Amino acid sequence: MATISIPLFPLGTVLFPDGVLPLQIFEARYLDMISRCLTEDTPFGVVLLTQGQEVRAARGPRERFVAAGTLASVQDTTAASPGLLQVVCRGGRRFQLQSAERRVNGLWMADVELIEDDHDIRIPSDLHGASDALERVLASLHDVPQQRWPVQPPFRLDDCGWVANRWCELLPLPNQQKHNMLMLDNPVIRLELLHDVLDEHGLITS
Repeated sequence: MATISIPLFPLGTVLFPDGVLPLQIFEARYLDMISRCLTEDTPFGVVLLTQGQEVRAARGPRERFVAAGTLASVQDTTAASPGLLQVVCRGGRRFQLQSAERRVNGLWMADVELIEDDHDIRIPSDLHGASDALERVLASLHDVPQQRWPVQPPFRLDDCGWVANRWCELLPLPNQQKHNMLMLDNPVIRLELLHDVLDEHGLITS
C-alpha cells in the first residue's frame, strides 16, 4: 500500500469516500493548508476528533483523534470576507495513520498508509430497499439547487459501498459508529448494517 505525507484536519465529523464536506476556514493554520493544497493540487486528511475542539483554544485540551480517516480534495473555494474562506471538499481514499506530529503553527502533519478502495459490488436483491430509499431521498431534492445537495453525482445506486456511505452521511448516527462503518473492509456488510438501521426506522418499503 502507498504511504504519503499529508496535513490533517481533525473535525467533529466523519468524511466518507465521494462525500461532500463544506468548511468555513478562518484559522491561519488551515488557511495556509488550503492555499498549499490548491497550489500543489494535493489533498489533506480528515480525522475524527476524540478530544479537543475544531477551533484551537489557548487553554483547551490537546487535540486527540482516531488513527484513520479519509483524504479530502478541495473542489471549490469562495472568499466570503477577509480572513474567511468557504471551501467545498470531496472525500477520496481512506487511510491509516503511521505517525503524526503537530507543528509550531498548530497544524498536524502525518505519514499515512492509503487503504484500498471498496470493490465495486452490485447490491444483492435483499438489500435493494436501501438503494430504493436513497433514490427517493434524491428525488425529493429536485427543488434544491444541485450544488447544495448533500449527495453529489455521479450517483451509483447499484453499488454497495457507495449507497452505504451515503446513508452513513445522511443518518443521525453517533460519530464513532460512523467511523466504525467507514473502516469496515467489506462494503456488503456495511450496507447490511445500514439496511437494518433503515428498516428499524421504517424507511424500507416492501
